[in-house]
Amino acid sequence: MNNKSVKKKVLVMGSRGMLGQELVDIFKGDSDYNVTAWDFNNIDITDEVQTKEKISKLKPEIILNATGYNAVDLCEKDKAEFEKAKKLNGKAPGFLAKIAKKLDATLVHYSTDYVFDGMPDVMEPEGCGGSCGSCRLHEGFTPEIGFREDAITIPLQKYGKSKLMGEETVQRFGEKYYIIRLSKLFGKPAKSKTAKRSFFDVMLEVGKKNKEVKVVDEETSCFTYAPDLAKKTKEIIESGKPYGIYHVANSGACTWYEAVVELYKMAKIKTKVVPVSSDEFPRPAQRPYVSTLINTKLNPLRSYKLALREYLKQNKF
Repeated sequence: MNNKSVKKKVLVMGSRGMLGQELVDIFKGDSDYNVTAWDFNNIDITDEVQTKEKISKLKPEIILNATGYNAVDLCEKDKAEFEKAKKLNGKAPGFLAKIAKKLDATLVHYSTDYVFDGMPDVMEPEGCGGSCGSCRLHEGFTPEIGFREDAITIPLQKYGKSKLMGEETVQRFGEKYYIIRLSKLFGKPAKSKTAKRSFFDVMLEVGKKNKEVKVVDEETSCFTYAPDLAKKTKEIIESGKPYGIYHVANSGACTWYEAVVELYKMAKIKTKVVPVSSDEFPRPAQRPYVSTLINTKLNPLRSYKLALREYLKQNKF
């Protein structure tokens, strides 16, 4: 595709966030695409009239919604903040779905493992009824514990409820859409000053300042490396995968404590890591005890350990 007129128009919403900036880079690096990058300074997607007007004028063929309210504890204890979460995470995706449908565009919307309640199913081996107990046909089999794409969604906290609302509005008003759930996002710090820092960045700073750190040895889930998620998003779109819900996270489920032990080992930080229960750090919003995302539709991503090693090397930690 050397002819500029046939380039596909891609609109990245939330372009200065941790994921948004990676989406911009991955699509800009391909000459088949013409990328428009918008952040909250360019558009208020909670304003349906403004959103419809601006996007209709641009006429993108692909809309990537990497925006989101993610102050989990703040929206749990503050009604006004919860209203903000519902507007940005819940209602705005529906506005985008309506516009995408009218333009016959593909919409990609990102969701979270927090739409689940932490009580996952155990994945039995294929063809096993799970009742024999002594057939010895599956010796050595390690059951996969987590949530498939079609698992029942029961959020425990207001943040999760706002994200589930977004999934539902996209499904209600959209047509050509991908809902991609991710968990524990990490990567290059966001360009936006209001964005949250990743868990690994925070723990690197804490580890360099202290001889000992306490870390919660609960909340088992998978980390998602932003560059890997951006690449997988492009792959999903270009391969023409059926529209619907996808789980994208790096392999290797772990607790926060297990991740920090791995982080400090890689970064050669000698700080002692002490495992504690979540009771040690009480927070307003309840977290799922297990929220591992099981991917049944895509080729798996590499281990979070390999992604983390790359991240540390590239950012010279």
